[in-house]
Amino acid sequence: MNNQINSILIANRGEIACRVIRSCKKMGIRSIAVYSDADRNAQHVKLADAAIYLGAASAADSYLDISKVIQAAKDSEADAIHPGYGFLSENAGFARALEKNNIIFIGPRADVLELMASKAAAKIAMEKAQVACVPGYHGTAQDNDTLIKAAGEVGYPLLIKASAGGGGKGMRISRESSDFEEALAATRREALRAFGDDQVILERYIERPRHIEVQVFADQHGNVVHLFERDCSSQRRYQKVIEEAPAPNLDENIRNAMYKAAVAATAAVDYSGAGTIEFILSEDGEFWFMEMNTRLQVEHPVTEMLTGIDLVEWQIMVASGEALPLKQPTIQAHGHTIEARLYAEDPDNEFLPAAGVIRKLVQPAQNQSIRFDSGVISGDRISVHYDPMIAKLCVHAKDRNTAIGYLKDALAACWVDGISNNLDFLQRLLASDPFTSGSMHTAWIDHHLTELLEHEDLSRELTIAAAGIFLQQQLQADKQAASPWNTTDNWRIGATATQHILLQYKDQIFEFSTSGTAGRFVIQSASEQTETAVECQLLSLNKNAFQFSLRIGQQDFERKMHCEHNSYCLVAETSRLSFNQLKWQASAEMQLMANTKIVAPMPGNIIEIKVQAGESVNTGDVLVIMEAMKMELSLRAEVSAVVKSVIEQSSGFVDADTLLIELEIETL
Repeated sequence: MNNQINSILIANRGEIACRVIRSCKKMGIRSIAVYSDADRNAQHVKLADAAIYLGAASAADSYLDISKVIQAAKDSEADAIHPGYGFLSENAGFARALEKNNIIFIGPRADVLELMASKAAAKIAMEKAQVACVPGYHGTAQDNDTLIKAAGEVGYPLLIKASAGGGGKGMRISRESSDFEEALAATRREALRAFGDDQVILERYIERPRHIEVQVFADQHGNVVHLFERDCSSQRRYQKVIEEAPAPNLDENIRNAMYKAAVAATAAVDYSGAGTIEFILSEDGEFWFMEMNTRLQVEHPVTEMLTGIDLVEWQIMVASGEALPLKQPTIQAHGHTIEARLYAEDPDNEFLPAAGVIRKLVQPAQNQSIRFDSGVISGDRISVHYDPMIAKLCVHAKDRNTAIGYLKDALAACWVDGISNNLDFLQRLLASDPFTSGSMHTAWIDHHLTELLEHEDLSRELTIAAAGIFLQQQLQADKQAASPWNTTDNWRIGATATQHILLQYKDQIFEFSTSGTAGRFVIQSASEQTETAVECQLLSLNKNAFQFSLRIGQQDFERKMHCEHNSYCLVAETSRLSFNQLKWQASAEMQLMANTKIVAPMPGNIIEIKVQAGESVNTGDVLVIMEAMKMELSLRAEVSAVVKSVIEQSSGFVDADTLLIELEIETL
């Protein structure tokens, strides 16, 4: 029986809410967003046709409050609710409550959610369906004596997992009997906090495994298909970092056996909708069922780009009672797809989540080969209350090597300023030997984290490169009579004039003296005695992104530079440097014309303004004292002149480039 769906409330936020809204718009379905105090101005609220307020920023008071979500659906006259992933997406009580209120749940039935939410019950169901499971214990008896005995029978090392767990939470490895009870207690505590249930299962721990999952889809008419596999072996602490399809270096017999097992597992529980059967694959080619995710996966764009199928559209069709639009023989995979998850986190500080305002979010140009799924834009805030995902960057190409190249270029085209993020970490992981060779296993990142985090301090090289690029780009602009660079001074470089550049990188100030002609410069750091020869050539120009070839000393590089206003980002292969151009001083003749405006070189506090309008000043006189980046700065007159105007405020915070004092050169 078909149920017409004309309006859908998306019981989620961020990237996935925006993703569902796109499919709703394509299908002509009215979309309704929900939001908390923290998300009043969020992108999913702006994109939806309507939006309903839920409550306070805490997820428990908003997105996880079943009664509020259902009331929002009633108030907006929604026919159905799409739960996205996370929050209520696998909550059987939520699905059951929607059924009582005659609201369609875009997902499987409540009894199926309940069955598969328990790892113990799911394994029992899989064993009945003759789907191989990792050897272990998943009984109901949970006393310590029973679990200690079972652990000895399973054998060490073993994995202790929260039965109700997911997302890498509630998991500990016990390598020998002496550490079992401590690991068990820790798993129970984490499981109770995260899921409200401290029941555990035990599994044999497979050393150096791969994580392969199969995307499945089923309708309400008994049709079940697979949409191929995804390799999710690039993980850190059981959290997926990079996913791809097809799985590299996977034997075709094993691949087909996984497809068969996944379809059998799905049919065995009378499933409907989108689901994922997750397998663990040993080095010798044996694989076992791990769990079923009864929702849309975070990494679903990998399958969408591989097959050309809109999985959200299929979810809506199945929930409406329609049959799957394609049979298995007509579902085709094309090329290779890789996705990287971009997070607001600090890899150098144990990957702690970051929160705050994203000052700039620059993404690569999207096309058939590049997809950037995000729920934030420049100026948006990453909240402490929710998952700190910034975006998912997914690429598609004819083969794996080409796809890796596309993803490297796409990562280089990204720029996140104002908040810690894992862009550099992703670049280094993508360049690692295990990833490029397709031999990644789930423990590799954790075992090699130190070397992935270690990187050469490129600040000197990159700042020298930046200085050279500034000069070369200024020459390019001089030829074109129009510059996309927002420099503080307006001047044309002379053939042999000496220039002075100040760049701010984090809490460091780099000062350079430069001279030279088109393409060839000599750059000297104020803190060094040696001079560095730089050759610089513009290769390509795309909006505010520039590609340059460089020779610094005897080394050759290619570098990409992003620019926006007075902020810049220079990208190397596995590192990037965001900085501000504080000052650009021209030759002496030009200074008479250019240096009559004293501006704040960076955001900071005015400590003291030492002059008044009408007062005469001499070159070198201190005009303003500021404090910024934990440093005290004295802004001096660079010409002898008369003070024409002074900013009205005598102290307090000012933004970068704020005009503080304007001078007027006296003429005879």
